[in-house]
Amino acid sequence: MRIRSLLFAATLPALLAGCVFDGGGDRADRRSAPPRARASAAAVLPALPSAEALQCQADLNRDRVEYRTLPNQDFGGGCMVIGAVQLLDIGVPVAGLKSMRCPLARNFSNWVRYAVAPAARQILDSDVVRIESYGTFACRPIAGSARLSEHGRANAVDVAVFVLADGRRVSVLGGWEAGDDREQEFLRTIHQSACKRFTTVLGPDYNAAHANHFHFDMAGRSFCR
Repeated sequence: MRIRSLLFAATLPALLAGCVFDGGGDRADRRSAPPRARASAAAVLPALPSAEALQCQADLNRDRVEYRTLPNQDFGGGCMVIGAVQLLDIGVPVAGLKSMRCPLARNFSNWVRYAVAPAARQILDSDVVRIESYGTFACRPIAGSARLSEHGRANAVDVAVFVLADGRRVSVLGGWEAGDDREQEFLRTIHQSACKRFTTVLGPDYNAAHANHFHFDMAGRSFCR
């Protein structure tokens, strides 16, 4: 009996190591497959908010932003929502906002308050009374790619239209190139301001897929176009 126990103790580390390395290989294989096509084991979702999420929520509270926290969810295929909130009131109504990872939500709120709103007053002589977005969370790959979009992690938001108090609608599609001088200045000003708040900022100058909206996310290295 003592010999069997010693043999088991000696082989246990190797067995555990085999589990770890097999799991790592499986994760690498899944990354190369299209998000909806690959099979994946259920993710282990954190039971408690991370320190980052708690600090972010404290920042939103300090800035008197109205929001609600959302439960962590795994939608499969790598798509999941962790540490997310839904913005309810940031001073300007924004259509289409759903789940947003808290740092994205905080930076978006600050962009609207401290970049979009003052730029509209200074450049367009009117207040922004509504912003129209194309949404936040969507479980899908990047267009033309097998890589999962940051939208699939609730880590991206697309913004398309700014409605002014005087009735004007300034859209990315209509204003970036074809708008009057002030509309173009407004859109370029807030685009550049976004580059200071988000990791990735994409607009009409990036590619045709972004001709009608700005894409903001908080992943990877800084890129602004």
